[in-house]
Order: sequence, then structure tokens, then C-alpha cells
Amino acid sequence: MELDPTSMKPVINRIKRAQGQLAGVLRLLEEGRECEDVVTQLAAVSKALDRAGFAIVANGLQQCLVEGEGDLDTLDVKKMEKLFLSLA
Repeated sequence: MELDPTSMKPVINRIKRAQGQLAGVLRLLEEGRECEDVVTQLAAVSKALDRAGFAIVANGLQQCLVEGEGDLDTLDVKKMEKLFLSLA
């Protein structure tokens, strides 16, 4: 299943923000900043990437339902479940 690039725009933006945050984490480490500051920013990056992943899986499920006209038998439930759980 290919994802619709138009519906992925918010996900792409979220990942770009996470990329900037990750660069900030590296900068904090290189500057020898406080552990708390580094971990706080790293947690923000992690959460942003998790949300992006969940959005991709949700969009994929939605596409499968629309393309399959709501017929869950055509949806590879196990495959989508595995993708979802890989983010946990």
C-alpha cells in the first residue's frame, strides 16, 4: 500500500520538526549542557517520531478501508497490527 503524499504533509512536517529538535539535542551534548535539558529534548524528539509513526499507521488503515470499501476481510489486519505494535 502506498501512502498518499498529500495526506502525509502533516507527518512530513512533524518529522522535519523532530529533525530540528534532534540537531538541538546534539548541540546540547556538544556544549556539555545539563543532563535534564538533554533528556527533556530527547524525549520530545522521541514523542514526535512516535506520533508521526502512529499517524502513518492510522492513515494506512484509513486508506485500506476506503480502497477496500470498508471490507475488513481485504485488510491485512495482522500486518497493520504488527506495524502499530512496532511503535509501542
